[in-house]
Amino acid sequence: MTTLFRRKAVAVAFAALALTLAGGGIAVAQPAAQAPAEVAQPAARQPGSGSQPAVTPAEARKAKAALAQGPSALASAPGTVASAVVASNGTLLRGSPEVVSATRYGPGEYQVLFNYNVSLKAFHATIGTTDPYNVPPGGEISVAPRLQTPNAVFVQTRSSSGNASDRPFHLVIAN
Repeated sequence: MTTLFRRKAVAVAFAALALTLAGGGIAVAQPAAQAPAEVAQPAARQPGSGSQPAVTPAEARKAKAALAQGPSALASAPGTVASAVVASNGTLLRGSPEVVSATRYGPGEYQVLFNYNVSLKAFHATIGTTDPYNVPPGGEISVAPRLQTPNAVFVQTRSSSGNASDRPFHLVIAN
């Protein structure tokens, strides 16, 4: 009797294996299909694509000069914050003394430059109004360390539908 159950167990195991391979397992065994050329990522960077614009030599010089200037002794101490309010056209409206400049690269793409290394700090950005009496426009915002620039952050703003769109914003760097 035990031999009968063993044979059935082996048959059931092989049947389960065969069904697995016939179902999803074959897809894993097939070679990956090549993507058509029109689907491949384009060589040129598309604004709002999630990638950052390249740092120009002039921007690199400006960033190094800002780092050389350096912050005040208390500016980058733990527990302090640096802040910036930037208009939708990339104009720096106001900010803490550590903020050097703001730059708009394209629709919804900005850089905010500081006079100290912010690459390991905590960033917080929000769509914000640039005057005290209006509600900010709806939208989305992302902030990340700036590519090859330790004293800058890269900000992307989008409309509520997810398209790259110029939006005013407020930025805080927690030290």
